[in-house]
Amino acid sequence: MKTVVIGLLGSVMDKRGKGVKRWETWRPTVGIFMQEDLLVDRMELIHDQRDTRLANNVGADIATVSPDTEVRLTELNFTDAWDFEHVYSTLLDFAESYPFRPDEERYLLHITTGSHVAQICWFLLCEANYIPAEILQTSPARGEQRAAGRCQTIDLDLSKYDVISSRFRNQHLEGTAFLKSGIATRNPTFNAMIQQIEKVAIRSTAPLLITGPTGAGKSQLARRIFELKQKRSLIRGDFVAVNCATIRGDGAMSALFGHTRGAFTGAQQARRGLLAKADKGLLFLDEVGELGLDEQAMLLHAIEEKRYYPVGSDTPCESDFQLIAGTNRDLHAQVAQGTFREDLLARINLWSYQLPGLKDRREDIEPNLDYELQKAETQMGHKVSFNKAARTRFLAFALSPAASWRGNFRDLNAAVQRMTTLADGGRINEQHVIDEIDRLNRQWPRPATNQAPNIELSDYLSAATLAEIDQLDQWQLLKIIAVCRQSRSLSEAGRTLFDRSRTRKRSNNDSHRLRQILAKYALSFEDLVDRK
Repeated sequence: MKTVVIGLLGSVMDKRGKGVKRWETWRPTVGIFMQEDLLVDRMELIHDQRDTRLANNVGADIATVSPDTEVRLTELNFTDAWDFEHVYSTLLDFAESYPFRPDEERYLLHITTGSHVAQICWFLLCEANYIPAEILQTSPARGEQRAAGRCQTIDLDLSKYDVISSRFRNQHLEGTAFLKSGIATRNPTFNAMIQQIEKVAIRSTAPLLITGPTGAGKSQLARRIFELKQKRSLIRGDFVAVNCATIRGDGAMSALFGHTRGAFTGAQQARRGLLAKADKGLLFLDEVGELGLDEQAMLLHAIEEKRYYPVGSDTPCESDFQLIAGTNRDLHAQVAQGTFREDLLARINLWSYQLPGLKDRREDIEPNLDYELQKAETQMGHKVSFNKAARTRFLAFALSPAASWRGNFRDLNAAVQRMTTLADGGRINEQHVIDEIDRLNRQWPRPATNQAPNIELSDYLSAATLAEIDQLDQWQLLKIIAVCRQSRSLSEAGRTLFDRSRTRKRSNNDSHRLRQILAKYALSFEDLVDRK
């Protein structure tokens, strides 16, 4: 396999020394070919038109010390060697047009010469694999190696560096745990979602849309995303949160965008507005679906242009904020109804994540219970805990279908607060749990019965098929159909039907199990729902 060196001519360092004295001075490009343990078959020497003479001289000196090396001179002209975009584009054009043959040739990219901007661009192109090469770094030396200097290759394949790779993995895991407030959640779908949110939060400034029912944790997640960005020095401003449901009407425009003095009756003083406060920071708009169409239009302009007009002003203000929008509404349905702008939804929907409610993450109830107990300890200043029987009883109820967790994590937080407040000495006993379960049952509306009225199997199966099914299986199928008809999705129906066995499985696929049962009778969830 041939070895090929690619590098820029050093218009200063490669010009050192005159006459025979140039052989006593370290010149980075020539020094490469004076290394005893590095044999180079070809040198791709890139130079500016103004340095053509120097390039020819350096090429001749390379031929002197390494006669078997082929030197190819390539002219690339940089109008401004310190303009990052220009230098990167020029070098990228070279990389994309160069006929790399990595199966036949080994490439070394010399980054010692050229401006600091060029060196950075070389590195980025190599890391992105536009140039399939190892980095070649040269440096001066003393003594006998004075003219040759030293050289070292750096392979950017991080998978070969266990320590570095481990550090990146640990940093990623730390970020994910931070977003989860250190809670060791067990729901695989939720954990995978948080892992992706961590990557997006670190790598992107684009808007995020977080959907989910009230109490699912949208506000807390938004604040943790901000704090993670802040820890990584990715954001400099403040976290500004607003519930759009509280600023509906005439005051919404002023609250968001501010107003000038005298803009309307009662505007005795100018107001900055929330977008101004969020400059260089993060703006969290909870319940964004509550905004009026005028506010939505202004918000879209502010997101895209980073500028907006306060109420009553002809002078635009600037605010470079990052946006997280939250809602428990179906924004696509609102678009269809004409109450939410389609262009705004398209702009904030690049990264969209739906937080499941607590009843859909029952395997995460226990770790969240421990988290709430820790919070209670901090607030109360002393140890709080369940006795064994009380904990077992509370978890049995919390994991059962009887617990609807209508308010999601707010209900769990409130339950823990009540029990810890009433517990003498911070010890929650069975009576505290019994009282709390009774309180929650009174608080939550009774769930609708699973048995839908007037269901006849003959509406779904032929007489011949029914004749082959035992009475026991018919009763089971009636129950399955009733639950499916009252469920919003196949997954929800599966969670209801397999409510006991799913808690004993490490990985749940309730929808697949239910789909297999229905398939035995040539039925599908869609068939049952469509015939409500």
